[in-house]
Amino acid sequence: MGQMTSFKRPDGGSVQGYLAEPKGGAAAPGIVVIQEWWGLNDQIKGVADKLAAAGYRALVPDLYRGKVALEANEAEHLMTNLNFGDAAGQDVRGAVRHLKSSGSRKVGVTGFCMGGALTVLSAVNVPESDAGVVWYGYPPLEYVDAAKIKAPLMAHWATEDVPFPIAKVDDLEKKLPAAGVKFEFHRYNAKHAFANETADSKNLPMLKYDPAAADLAWRRTLEFFGRHLK
Repeated sequence: MGQMTSFKRPDGGSVQGYLAEPKGGAAAPGIVVIQEWWGLNDQIKGVADKLAAAGYRALVPDLYRGKVALEANEAEHLMTNLNFGDAAGQDVRGAVRHLKSSGSRKVGVTGFCMGGALTVLSAVNVPESDAGVVWYGYPPLEYVDAAKIKAPLMAHWATEDVPFPIAKVDDLEKKLPAAGVKFEFHRYNAKHAFANETADSKNLPMLKYDPAAADLAWRRTLEFFGRHLK
C-alpha cells in the first residue's frame, strides 16, 4: 500500500500525491498516474498499487487538492474548474521530475478519462516523460502539437464512448504519423471507463466495466511500459 507524499512543481509550488513503492525500491522505474474526473479516490490509488506490484514507483498527483467527487455533477464541476494546461505542465511534470530526481531513471505517464486527456497533453508538454499510455480520453485536438511528442505513446479507446467520441480518435490518429510519433492505438468494443471496476456502481448508462477488455488493455500496457521503462 502507498502513502501520501508531497513534491514540487516546476514553478516551486507544492503538490500532494499518493505514492506506491514497489519491493525494488527507489531505483525502480516510475509511472505518474492521472486520476479520472472523480479525483484521488480509492479506485485510482488501487491502480497505483497494481503498478507498484508490477515493479514501478507509481505517483498519483492530487489535481483537485483534496477534493473527491462521488456524483457525476460534482465531478463535472471539479473537472470544469481544473486548468488543464497547468495540471499537465506543472502538476504532472513536477511528478515526473520528482520520480526522476528521487531515483527512477525512466518515468512514464498514464491516465484514465480526464486523466487520459491529460496524458495526451503531458506527451506534448512534459519532455521528461519516457512513455505514455492513454485510457479513453483526449483534449481538444487543437492543443495537441504532435511535433512536440517525443516519447512513444499507447492508447486504449472505447468504440462506444459517449464522453470522448471515437470519431475524434481517428482525427488524433491522423495527426501523429506526419510528426514521426511512435504510437499504437487499440480500439475496444466497449463503453467509457471500461477498465474501471467501480464504473457500474456510478449508475450512469454511459459507463460500463468490461473485465475482458480491461484485462487485455492492462496486458498491453504492462508489456509496453516494460519495453520502454525497464
